[in-house]
Amino acid sequence: MTTLTLKINDKTNAGKTFLAFLKTFVAKEKAVEIIKAPVVKEKSPYNPEFVKMINKAEKSKNRTEVKDVNDLWASL
Repeated sequence: MTTLTLKINDKTNAGKTFLAFLKTFVAKEKAVEIIKAPVVKEKSPYNPEFVKMINKAEKSKNRTEVKDVNDLWASL
């Protein structure tokens, strides 16, 4: 027996079509089983404080122009 895990976005046309195909194809087969597992949200590898800072900076209209990468780090 082989187990496959597929992530299918059932909000898209392609995802809906693929799921309908699978359900139709295996409707009478006992050898194939479709199990809908709960979606597990992957934990971000980034520090939550860092993510907040980035989101805040993205929404801000303040921009700093630098000509050298060393100036960039100094501006932070």
